[in-house]
Amino acid sequence: MSTTPSSERADQPGRRRVVLVDDHAMFRAGVRAELGDAVEVVAEAGDADEAVAAIGRHQPDVVLLDVHLPGGGGGEVMRRLAGAGPAGSPDTRFLALSVSDAAEDVIGTIRAGARGYVTKTITGPELVDAIGRVAEGDAVFSPRLAGFVLDAFAGTIEVAQVDEDLDRLTEREREVMRLIARGYAYKEVASELFISVKTVETHVSSVLRKLQLSSRHELTRWASDRRLL
Repeated sequence: MSTTPSSERADQPGRRRVVLVDDHAMFRAGVRAELGDAVEVVAEAGDADEAVAAIGRHQPDVVLLDVHLPGGGGGEVMRRLAGAGPAGSPDTRFLALSVSDAAEDVIGTIRAGARGYVTKTITGPELVDAIGRVAEGDAVFSPRLAGFVLDAFAGTIEVAQVDEDLDRLTEREREVMRLIARGYAYKEVASELFISVKTVETHVSSVLRKLQLSSRHELTRWASDRRLL
């Protein structure tokens, strides 16, 4: 672990210290490969508890944080660190990196303390740039997502409203639901989420049953009505 003070690290923007948090090991490996030597990945974590421990131990410049994690989401990680006293570093900034681009995920994550939110379609060079900008204190969003934040502050999205139907779904079911509702094939969903096609089929059946829907067409309309696409 590097012992370089954060004040000195600020003079080395090309080597930001990063903790990578995502519950899919294959995805973490892919991100590390894309980042190359542009940043220093000092630790990885696959769930909320591991994330809090790793961030507290390493106090990185930036945390690349998935929104949905076992043991609590990215927002929970940030809230726990904010209340951790000396274990939480005020110099650490959070950049959400998620497959989800739903309004409630974006706004909830920003409200919890993230400085930016980008989707997993981002390229390696774009991600390196986003990490550098967030480390410097800028707010960074994928273009479509910035509109959600503006809408929330303008009051056009009722973020606090609890959708009882959506609340019935697990975090993984929500991810599958959004991709299916956008027209992804089962194989494409499996590739995007690093799960098997059979697992996708199981999640889709569960989603349709819980929401009392009978087809993908109805699911798309349901998601569109709730601005989840």
